[in-house]
Amino acid sequence: MRLTSCIIKFFDQYLPQIKGCSPNTIKSYRDTFSLFLPFAARYHRIKTGSLEFEHLTTDLILSFLNQLESDRSNTAKTRNQRLGVLKSFAKMIRFISPELQKQADAILAIPQKRSQRKLIGFLYPQEINKIFTAVKLEKKDGFRNYTLLHLLYDTGARATEIATLQLDYFDYENKILAVLGKGNRYRQIELLPKTTELVHQYIAEYRSRPSPVFKKSLFINQRGSALTRHGINRICKRCLEQALPSKRLSLMHPVHSFRHSCAVRMVSEGKPLSEIKNRLGHANVQSTMVYLQLDLNQKRQIQEDFIHFTRQQLKSDPKIDELIQWENKQNVLEWLDSL
Repeated sequence: MRLTSCIIKFFDQYLPQIKGCSPNTIKSYRDTFSLFLPFAARYHRIKTGSLEFEHLTTDLILSFLNQLESDRSNTAKTRNQRLGVLKSFAKMIRFISPELQKQADAILAIPQKRSQRKLIGFLYPQEINKIFTAVKLEKKDGFRNYTLLHLLYDTGARATEIATLQLDYFDYENKILAVLGKGNRYRQIELLPKTTELVHQYIAEYRSRPSPVFKKSLFINQRGSALTRHGINRICKRCLEQALPSKRLSLMHPVHSFRHSCAVRMVSEGKPLSEIKNRLGHANVQSTMVYLQLDLNQKRQIQEDFIHFTRQQLKSDPKIDELIQWENKQNVLEWLDSL
């Protein structure tokens, strides 16, 4: 089966029509094949147009994945994302051509590479306040940026989700914001009173005049277009650089640091796991579980209490000597029975 015809079906029918993938997902998949096809042609020493599905062997795919790490310095996470695209392609082949199931199953059986989980870079409350204070409200886009940062911290939304917000997604009366997340799934988020007032005031007084194409977009840039995720990232990065030392900045992603901070705040407030999952738009609860290990405010208090105890109480604790000397007991079993 000619590989080029399979790829056309993959992007023209399978992804948008059968699976209903978002445009961003399709672009990401496109980038993978833009790298993979030239590599496969060189590997087999044939032209790209001569490739067939039978050329997609496990050896080829493993060589491609290894090349991503060695030549392009991709991380194991990126390697696994590229592999996931090829596996999705193999699922389509198995679906439309059952006679190729054996080869498709061989691709699907390729294991993902384990990767080291990165530290979750979140911001402490005092750092959040410094960032908010660093925004110069007197500048032309100062109030927009101030509102944007509050919205990121309140909702925990991704940069793309903030960039695609529209005016009618905001319900001022009920303090609710609708967010279009991954997989074209909407979720409703209840906003804090201050965030609600900021968004309302921004729309009424400080929102720039948009061009006709972007008249429904919530956040507008200086050119009258919708603010992009790259623009949001630049705003966050600039504000973080003004408020935080460079050592802290190296541990976090500018936009995602607000997302992580929102999750940690909700954990510290004792919010249910399901509420955190819904607010962040996680498809899998396992993605939310990681934040349960990050209630550092509580851990810090426990640590301070322990330090205080060791400094103030240990010397006068009557049971310490008894605990220290337990190994000197002649008969440990008798000593245990006496407890």
